[in-house]
Amino acid sequence: MSPRIAIIGAGFGGLCMAIQLERAGIRSYTIFEKGAGVGGTWRDNTYPGAGCDIPSHLYSFSFERYSSWTRRYPGQPEILGYLEGCADSYGLRPRIRLNTEVVSAAFDEASGRWRVRTASANGDGDGDANGDGEKNEDEVFDVVVSAMGQLNRPYLPDIPGMSSFAGAAFHSARWDHSQDLTGRRVAVIGNGSSAAQFVPKVAEVAAHLDVFQRTANWVVPKPDAVFGPRMRAALHRMPLLRRAYREWLYRYGENTLYPALAGGWSADLVRRRALEHLHAQVPDPELRARLTPGYPLGCKRVVIDSGFYPALTRPDVDVVTDPITRIVPEGVRTVAGLREADVIVYATGFRTSEFLAPVRITGRGGRGLAEEWREGAEAYLGIAVPRFPNLFLLYGPNTNLGHNSIVFMIECQVRYIMGCLPHLAARGPMEVRPEAMATWRRSLERAMGRMVWQAGCASWYKNEAGRVTNNWPGTASLYRRVTGAPRPDAFHFAR
Repeated sequence: MSPRIAIIGAGFGGLCMAIQLERAGIRSYTIFEKGAGVGGTWRDNTYPGAGCDIPSHLYSFSFERYSSWTRRYPGQPEILGYLEGCADSYGLRPRIRLNTEVVSAAFDEASGRWRVRTASANGDGDGDANGDGEKNEDEVFDVVVSAMGQLNRPYLPDIPGMSSFAGAAFHSARWDHSQDLTGRRVAVIGNGSSAAQFVPKVAEVAAHLDVFQRTANWVVPKPDAVFGPRMRAALHRMPLLRRAYREWLYRYGENTLYPALAGGWSADLVRRRALEHLHAQVPDPELRARLTPGYPLGCKRVVIDSGFYPALTRPDVDVVTDPITRIVPEGVRTVAGLREADVIVYATGFRTSEFLAPVRITGRGGRGLAEEWREGAEAYLGIAVPRFPNLFLLYGPNTNLGHNSIVFMIECQVRYIMGCLPHLAARGPMEVRPEAMATWRRSLERAMGRMVWQAGCASWYKNEAGRVTNNWPGTASLYRRVTGAPRPDAFHFAR
């Protein structure tokens, strides 16, 4: 009998897990999706100019190599369309429960199974999740796979007076499209990758735009290009060309970009490229000085964009580096005075270190996952946690990349979980041993010591204690090797 599997989330991770189950003939799974559609972060982030900074032919499944990407770096609508197409072509829709949020999952030691509790979109636990009159109830599963990702819960800063603002205010990941920004004074708080994409679009229509910058970011040019009819036809009709192009993109990330993060040969090369980009696009020396980072390249996420700097040099755009003291009804007050605004957009990122929150996960012995991770999230291979049998994570702790495609990492994790299923079916619930976790922790710490993320800057890669909980300190190829197949001796089994 196939195990009953609960998958939390219908983004890249959840869809990849479901597709591999389908291909293996296992259809005893359910995908719980809190939103109204599939796509995860690519469903939620609809701000102007939203797109990916990983090339499209690499930011896609290896088993579903979409050949008709229209440009080198895909926009949000095209990525969302790709994921919706995957859900359709593999017949996943009947097993996806939309508008259904998992609020808790508790492991029952007596039965060796998970009790999963859901709530409808209105959060009362009694609503109709599917639109067909079905009432939400607790359900029992053998396996729980979290595919909630790291970039799904927007972070809002704690600035005094935020609720007093008289105009419209929203987070970039929850863009309010009812607000027409034409001819309005707009304040953008934050200057990371999302801001770099939407600021040029907003600057084109706003009467005035203030970009509030706490720390300058390293920015490298985005070599985007539209695939013309001939190129698209060649990539569509010549699978070998498509595979070669994808392999070249992968190897460039492994052999050129990764060494820049690990203090290797390309660190100075990429830094020079970023400074040349800054000097070429920002002629004003005073503005250029404010936009020059004071920390090593790669310590924070590098912004890949070619339109951000030109937008910041417009006469109707100001880069404000004066510290914000509070939000007032009229706008944003800094130490230098008031900056009036009609609209505030918070481009302040996500709660990246709060893995699996706000779902309440309870493992063996009544142990809560939040308690287990009180000093920082960690998981064996980024996938399994001691005391939590048959719980597997996709895009879990220390599996984010700064140089290659996270879709590749997700496929490695899904392959590993698929390899676990025969073991748990034959030997009962499987739980990673604390000794295996300790060995994994030590290897991560050794590898992390050479990475630029430890240079002292504040970034979303770290938790509040300064520990890097998000990023993988090796190459993607190394991760593929270490997750090649489960090692039974790393796990306890119930039988």
